Amino acid sequence: MANCSEAHVCQCLSRLSKLRRNSTAIIMGDRQKTGMQFVDGVLSLARGLLQLGLKPGDVVSISALNSDLYLEWLLAIAYVGGIAAPLNYRWSLEEAKLAMEVVQPVLLVTDLSPGCWHSAFHIDLVPSLQWHIPMDTPVKPNYTGADLTTELLKKPTGSSVNNDYKWAPERAAIICFTSGTTGRPRGATISHLALVVQSLAKIATVHYDERDVYLHTVPLYHIGGISSAMAMLMAGGCQVIIPKFEAKLAIESIQKHHVTSFITVPTIMADLISFDRMKETSEQLETVMKILNGSGSLSTNLIEDATKIFPKAKLLSAYGMTEACSSLTFMTLYNPTKDNHYHQLFDAKKSNLSCPGGVCVGKPAPHIEVRVRVEDSLNVGRILTRGPHVMLRYWDEIPSKSSDPGWLDTGDMGQTDDCGNLWLIGRAKDRIKSGGENIYPDEVEAILAQHPGISGIVVVGVPDPRLTEMVVACIKLKDSWQWSDLSFDHSEKDTVNSLSSEILRDFCREKNLTGFKIPKKILLWRNTFPTTTTGKLRRDLVREEIISQTIFSSKL
Repeated sequence: MANCSEAHVCQCLSRLSKLRRNSTAIIMGDRQKTGMQFVDGVLSLARGLLQLGLKPGDVVSISALNSDLYLEWLLAIAYVGGIAAPLNYRWSLEEAKLAMEVVQPVLLVTDLSPGCWHSAFHIDLVPSLQWHIPMDTPVKPNYTGADLTTELLKKPTGSSVNNDYKWAPERAAIICFTSGTTGRPRGATISHLALVVQSLAKIATVHYDERDVYLHTVPLYHIGGISSAMAMLMAGGCQVIIPKFEAKLAIESIQKHHVTSFITVPTIMADLISFDRMKETSEQLETVMKILNGSGSLSTNLIEDATKIFPKAKLLSAYGMTEACSSLTFMTLYNPTKDNHYHQLFDAKKSNLSCPGGVCVGKPAPHIEVRVRVEDSLNVGRILTRGPHVMLRYWDEIPSKSSDPGWLDTGDMGQTDDCGNLWLIGRAKDRIKSGGENIYPDEVEAILAQHPGISGIVVVGVPDPRLTEMVVACIKLKDSWQWSDLSFDHSEKDTVNSLSSEILRDFCREKNLTGFKIPKKILLWRNTFPTTTTGKLRRDLVREEIISQTIFSSKL
């Protein structure tokens, strides 16, 4: 018998089965399921897992594109007390093996997507695996084979949801791998309570409800995708699932299904805007009412362009991390129902802060504690958090001793203003020590990114015998601009669309960037900036590329 006083992600199933008993809850291509059909799918799969021999605490890994079956698997694993460990389908086979060596799954579930690492996988590669089950293999009539499939695993259940779900030890529900930039994959162990409270925070902040039609734009192996799916299940809305984000498919889905809400990241928003511009006539998608942005701030231009395509949408932004089960803080960027549509909280001149390049990320959700451990005279310090949202631990790791017991160190640097807003300055590990001063790359990048000729910017510190580290900026130019550092044609330098190191340094001074923070070297970067498989910048590789040049040139 379940202990009904404790949180469990499957507690939403009973309400969903009643609220959407005969109405559509899940749309995946041409396949649609009512709330009752979806819940039946979860329960029949859970019964099959019990008969298979899955025990509370067993880890089940999943590698697949988004689908209704993926969501059923996540809930069915949790229902029987298992722990789901979603894997990034974009990894290499070696990366996936390393992750599975960490979590030791007994079962691996994969789809038939070509080109993914699991298309070349064999069960013998991971000793802990007892079963490898295809997620979406159809079963032909009169099939007599011994191989298991999701369809064959499902066992009929009754028509009602019983509270016989189980918990894993420590009440762990899911292991999400961090999208860090170096080293072995680390699995953040997230509890049922963390998933429930973070889902409720999204419902309260974004105002999801049963009238929403939510479009999945981020993968279900990502904590943002998982927590948003759980939030929509609890809110009782309808979910539209596409295998992976493609701008054309997303726009078509919004139009076809009258989508009201989705989450985005800057690259997704930029792709949606670019696709809209490529069409002969731009369209306004007026059914969309709520957009939540994460994984990086939206530029002023992106916000303005987004409001033209989604004129009725309230645009919010969230700051968070995998280890905190998604969002820590929220802020409204644009609200069409208010007289002052744009919320200019990112304008540092209106704040009492001393770092003009910081990015405002809003206020913490009600159940979340956030504080800044000040480390310098500018009141900048490490951002710490505690509360029911914080991960239990990294899987298979002994927790390291902390100077702040009971608090999770986010690894980010920031400060708070006199209104209670948190301002993000940069990553602690990216901090540049130059001439005895602390410099945060994000602060410098935020200033340079305001120049109309720059399309991309990365700032790093490189070794310097006098300063310890020298501030170096690598920039990418917009198509209509030219780089004139190596040109001796002074008439070309005088053209409107010409940039040089000195012009950009003057621009930094005009924007009141402190002198020691202005880059000593500014280089033209011709290739794409290196990123991880989840799109996070590999600043370390940019630094290595610069250092590998025996003499700094103006172009890389």
